Amino acid sequence: MTLTLLSRDGCGLCEEFADAYRTAFPAQRQQLVIADVDSRPGWQGRYGLVIPVLLDDEGTVICETHFDEPAVSAWLAAVLKRAPA
Repeated sequence: MTLTLLSRDGCGLCEEFADAYRTAFPAQRQQLVIADVDSRPGWQGRYGLVIPVLLDDEGTVICETHFDEPAVSAWLAAVLKRAPA
């Protein structure tokens, strides 16, 4: 399970988002990968104006523009529920 935070150098909101994620979910902090939204044309065109954006492994948006702890919690719960025992 990897979560990708689309960000941009110097984006204060992106830094706040990453900090809030790490504080809320310390056990999952290693799963957070920060990626430059401008590194892929598809990301830049689709999300370039709405960063920060948190994506799951499949590219589904979990939350955007602000850290949404309930949305991330619900996503994590769903993933853990699907995981083999």
